[in-house]
Amino acid sequence: MGLRIWHQSFTVLGDLPDYRRMLGERIRKVVRPDTEVVLHGQIPGTYSSSYPGTDIRYRTLVWLHGLQWITAALEAQRQGFDAMVLASVPSPMIGEIRTLVDMPVVGYGETAFHLSGLYGRRVGMLFFNVKRADYWPEQLRQWGVSERFAGILPAGVNFDQVCEALARPEARAAVIDTVRAQGERLAHEFGADVIVPGEMPLNLLLAEEGINQIGGATVIDGIATCFKMAETLSDLKSISGMKPSERGFFNDRPPLERVEEVLRFYGLEGLGRRIIED
Repeated sequence: MGLRIWHQSFTVLGDLPDYRRMLGERIRKVVRPDTEVVLHGQIPGTYSSSYPGTDIRYRTLVWLHGLQWITAALEAQRQGFDAMVLASVPSPMIGEIRTLVDMPVVGYGETAFHLSGLYGRRVGMLFFNVKRADYWPEQLRQWGVSERFAGILPAGVNFDQVCEALARPEARAAVIDTVRAQGERLAHEFGADVIVPGEMPLNLLLAEEGINQIGGATVIDGIATCFKMAETLSDLKSISGMKPSERGFFNDRPPLERVEEVLRFYGLEGLGRRIIED
C-alpha cells in the first residue's frame, strides 16, 4: 500500500488555478507511482490578495497564519496521512508541528538548505519577498547552515510575473532570462555553488523549464527534494522506527488532549477541518 502525503501551501491554491494544476502535475512526476499527494492551501480569504507576501513580510502575521498549519497537521494525522510537506521556504511552525504528530513533517527551506551541502559548499537564495531579507540569516542559523550561506539576491521578478509565466509559456523567456542573470550574479559575485529558489512558484517554473544549473551552480528542485524526502523519512520510520526526538523543551510532546482543550479555549477547534483539499 502506498503513502498518502498531505501537501500544505502558504498560498490559497484556489486563487491560483494554473499554479495549482502545474504543481500537481510536477508532483506526480516526482513521487512513486503508489504515492498519493493531496494538495491543500490556506483557507480562502486568508489574505487580502492572491500573493501571501503582502502579509508574510510581518512576523506577527506569519505566526497568526501559521496557526492554520498547526491545525492542518492535526487534521492530516486524524485523516491517517503518512507524511506532511510544508511547501514554503520558511515552513512556519514546523518545529511545533513535529511535537504534535507522529508522521514525518518535511519543510521546503529546511530540506533544501540541508541537502545543498551534498551538492556544493556555498548556498545562496533568489527570492521575491525582499521585505524579509533580514529574516534569513537568523533562520539559517537556526537550521545550522549559516556557515555555508553565501547570501541572498532578489530574483529580479515578482510573484505575479512568475505566475503569469507559469500560465503563459510565451511569457517565460523574459522571466527566465532575468532570473538567470540574478543567479549568475549569486554564483560569480557571492560565490554560491548551490542556489535555492526562494519561493515554490519560482521553483516550479525553473523545474518546468528543466533549469538545474545557473552559472555552473546547482539549482535545488524544492518540489522533488521535499516529496522524495517525505517518502524517505516515511520509509525509515517503517524500516527502523526512526522519528523526531522527544527530548528537551524544543521536542517535548504535549498531551494531545491538552492541545485540543487549548484550541477550544481560543475558538480554533474547527480550524483544521476548514483546510480543505484543493
